[in-house]
Amino acid sequence: MKDQQLLKYLRKCIQEYDLIRENDRIAVGISGGKDSMILAAGLSMLQKFYPKPFSIIGITVDPGFHADYSPAAAFLEKLGIPYFIEETDIAEIVFDARKEPHPCALCSRMRRAALTAAAERENCGVLALGHHKDDYLSTLMLSLVFEGRFYTFAPLTEYDDRKIRIIRPLLYVPEGAITSYVREHNIPVVKNPCPADRQTKREEMSALIRELQSRYPEIKDRLLHAVETSDIPDWKDLRKTDA
Repeated sequence: MKDQQLLKYLRKCIQEYDLIRENDRIAVGISGGKDSMILAAGLSMLQKFYPKPFSIIGITVDPGFHADYSPAAAFLEKLGIPYFIEETDIAEIVFDARKEPHPCALCSRMRRAALTAAAERENCGVLALGHHKDDYLSTLMLSLVFEGRFYTFAPLTEYDDRKIRIIRPLLYVPEGAITSYVREHNIPVVKNPCPADRQTKREEMSALIRELQSRYPEIKDRLLHAVETSDIPDWKDLRKTDA
């Protein structure tokens, strides 16, 4: 994937769903993984010519696994993006104190709460997350298989009781394109030290989608189209313009 293709994907999502508005101060959630690093790089490039001016900072919530975030810090410094790490004891609470047999849901909620609080403290009105096309679809499959409902998170989430809104601009970016971009541009990635990494139901759903795609090559686009044209509450009436 070239820079122009990444920017095309980003602009399409941002414009269709009105994700970035005049003078937004955006906190990018930096896990150190490929998705968040690509999001930071893409927004940094977009910032140079987008008609609505906006600023960016990077925030990492450290759950307490003692990961080395120096590659992320160096990369964001190169991009000119201010960056800081929010230290937490999430890992101790989830794995040691509560000994959660299925830790991902609780860990995710706690990390999101810490990230949102840090963004608000830094006077950011927007929190940008690196969920890509395949993440949207794996969440859809999780909802179908385990909850019996047609649902996935939306590109834009706004709250009645909070000033901050959450955006996920990588809606149209396939995971394979992100992997290629990271490799082609030598973008550093922080290894995920979580003991539950790659051992989740989400991974099972991703494998299921890949299996379906081997038989029905257009399955991802059709699933995403079904989501975008559905009456899911978080998506309904969200689309601002035609593609």
